[in-house]
Amino acid sequence: MFTGIIEGTGRVISVEETNVGRRLGVSADLATDGLDTGESIAVAGACMTVVSSQSGSFVFDVSAESLRRTTLGAFAEGDAVNLERSLKFGDRLGGHMVSGHIDGLGRLAARRAEGDSTLLTFEVPQELTRLTVEKGSVAIDGVSLTCFSCRKDSFEVAVVPHTLEVTTLGGLGEGQRVNVETDVLGRYVAKLVEPVLASRA
Repeated sequence: MFTGIIEGTGRVISVEETNVGRRLGVSADLATDGLDTGESIAVAGACMTVVSSQSGSFVFDVSAESLRRTTLGAFAEGDAVNLERSLKFGDRLGGHMVSGHIDGLGRLAARRAEGDSTLLTFEVPQELTRLTVEKGSVAIDGVSLTCFSCRKDSFEVAVVPHTLEVTTLGGLGEGQRVNVETDVLGRYVAKLVEPVLASRA
């Protein structure tokens, strides 16, 4: 589990196609000492398993399923990524509960300034917007944010200057795709409630 509070950013330093997907190497500006083989780490919001690490970098494999559902299949050397190591018992929970299991892809449709903050509008498939609620939580490329102006095919988030500075959201351009994870609690509620509502229709 993760919190959506990004610990650092990194850059893709190697891309290798494999029989089962891809193997990516990432340089990291967060501490990789003690990053053990088999440990989970969120890369652009997607929970990945470390296969090897050394000071300042690590390597992970991306399965075919993750390539289908995330932006990891489009990464090239030099691309920037958000990074967060997994929670430990006793850690502060500053964002919200993030599983690192990406629900789908979104696209930055617009960005505009509002005071010191920046408003980002994301277009997403309707199967994702049905799980977003006004003032609910959403993770964009692993960043915990609050969504509002939730519509049939889009929602907005407000990003403060600090978050723009320390995550990849600052460099996100209109039209770029992002990994979207809806609130894990909302997913379970929908799974339980929707069959009941359908039976009453």
